[in-house]
Amino acid sequence: MNWITNYVRPRINSIFSRREVPENLWTKCDECGTMLFHRELSDNLNVCTNCGHHMNITPRDRFAALFDGGIYTEVKVPEPITDPLHFRDQKRYPDRIKEARRTTGENEAMLVAEGEMGRTPIVAAAQDFTFMAGSMGMYVGNAIIAAAERAVKLKRPLILFSAAGGARMQEGILSLMQMPRTTVAVQLLKEAGLPYIVVLTHPTTGGVTASYAMLGDVHVAEPNALICFAGPRVIEQTIREKLPEGFQRAEYLLDHGMLDRVTPRTEMRDELIAITRMLLGMPPAIKGDLPAPANGPDAPDQPPLVLSDPIQPEEKGEKPSS
Repeated sequence: MNWITNYVRPRINSIFSRREVPENLWTKCDECGTMLFHRELSDNLNVCTNCGHHMNITPRDRFAALFDGGIYTEVKVPEPITDPLHFRDQKRYPDRIKEARRTTGENEAMLVAEGEMGRTPIVAAAQDFTFMAGSMGMYVGNAIIAAAERAVKLKRPLILFSAAGGARMQEGILSLMQMPRTTVAVQLLKEAGLPYIVVLTHPTTGGVTASYAMLGDVHVAEPNALICFAGPRVIEQTIREKLPEGFQRAEYLLDHGMLDRVTPRTEMRDELIAITRMLLGMPPAIKGDLPAPANGPDAPDQPPLVLSDPIQPEEKGEKPSS
């Protein structure tokens, strides 16, 4: 036995037998610093299991947890002009769009889908903060209009998850024009007598807060979400005073009457089901994976939900059944 046998050979074996470990298996919580295993974090909807801090979640992951069985159908959104102002800062605007699409795998900053939530047909829209900070451009305006028109057509409530840093500066005044456009889209829902529920997530700021994010029938927020028009740093620099603790956070706004509920993400689905069915005048949802058969011996004393598309008879020239 010598140093070659005791040291060199085991060292060589360990190098050649070493397995590559992915770098994204663990995520550090920004709030408490706890290292969280990726599967455990994903199962808890990107909420820290130690301190309850709500991390960013993509619209697709949110919809997978929201809709029954994670099944939904995307609603097509009209594509706007790519670069109407030919804007350029450090990069060309089309190059920024391409980079955001490559990074996120999404086409734009909002995803619209339809499906069932607790056996209640709905239309949902969610902003993706990882796509250029969820900024409100023409596509986002088109997405909200498409979601509202689809909800009116199907006679379904609209649930919107907001997450944005404000208007998209690369589109200038065209971005600001989405504020009145989306306000008109929300008015379509109100005229049709359909519920419009807004879930404000971290952060919701700027022109988004000044338009469609604060026009809902019910406003629910995730814990500690920043909700404001101008951020606290800007306000402090303007008034030159120290702001109260927790200013512009969800709990602060709840205490001052600007929100209806602050609900953890893991409880959000049940909360939205209860609110939606209440606004629709429907009985409480049946607990369990599936409701009782509509015509079976254990069927509840209530009218069955219409799961088919109520617009189809009109397309055939027939009068829709009530």
